[in-house]
Amino acid sequence: MQGLLEELNIKYEIVPYLRDSVTFLAPPELKSIHPLGKSPVIEDDGLIIAESGAITEYLIDKYGDKQFAPVRGSKEYVEYSQWLHFAESSAILPLLLKMFVAKDGCKTNFLGDYADIETAKVIQFFDQSLQGKRYLVSEQLTGADIMMSFIAELVQNNGELDKYKNIATYLEQLATHPAFIRANEIELKAEAKV
Repeated sequence: MQGLLEELNIKYEIVPYLRDSVTFLAPPELKSIHPLGKSPVIEDDGLIIAESGAITEYLIDKYGDKQFAPVRGSKEYVEYSQWLHFAESSAILPLLLKMFVAKDGCKTNFLGDYADIETAKVIQFFDQSLQGKRYLVSEQLTGADIMMSFIAELVQNNGELDKYKNIATYLEQLATHPAFIRANEIELKAEAKV
């Protein structure tokens, strides 16, 4: 989210909440912001908004000044919307399943293999969709790229970026954005304070 906030050039404050290292759950204090204690969550003009996709859409609609999203009703907007939601639906689920299976450390009868197969399928689709492109939609940075950057970073964190040339190139290109660099620096500083 910080990358988008930086791209939008709006003032914001980060309040970091670290997950429990054993349970991997958000701290109870986060429930004072949102009943589920989930993150990310933003507060803007008295509104509490959870879910990355909803936050992305809200920020772009309110502060984007007709940037970071194609024109509503266009073919590009449909493609944009699909990628925006793909990140938190089709893409993240198998990656999370893989992470949970690995964290659990038990042999599974079904789940481990399912997560591996679905992860490969989803990430290959993402990689192929980036063939010959700098961005996912309209050759410009959009909220879809903001959302899918999380998936690209997970591929990198899992040590699998060398298998996906287009995702690697995409992530390198996103990292050239000054807002992306600032967001990473701000995040590191915020984490150091906690």
